[in-house]
Amino acid sequence: MNYQSYKDLDIYKKAHKLAIEIHDLSLKLPKFEMYEEESQIRRSSKSVASNIVEGFGRRRYKAEFVKFLTYSLASCDETREHLYTLFETKSLKDKNNYTYFFEEYDHLGRMITNFIKSVELGHKTRN
Repeated sequence: MNYQSYKDLDIYKKAHKLAIEIHDLSLKLPKFEMYEEESQIRRSSKSVASNIVEGFGRRRYKAEFVKFLTYSLASCDETREHLYTLFETKSLKDKNNYTYFFEEYDHLGRMITNFIKSVELGHKTRN
């Protein structure tokens, strides 16, 4: 499949949606987390989408595209770790929220992994 814009990518759509949801969730965390996990989880969740965008901008160079998709995957894992820490420290008390986001980021990670494999195998994009 050919893509004209990063906005056509399912991985971008999901990453962007989750970043907005994480931002909203972070605003409900205890105030003492403002400069700790709250800030970190917002940055890592936004980094998932922004690395997809930056990689897409370099899509003519497969190695560069894969590198930024790999950064995106790493940020996805980082976001899951922040969720886990927030839940374990009881700053995130709602188990349903924790489970939802943890599973969504797990799914997104699998999507990004599959997309990386596709790019490595010669995935075509429109210039």
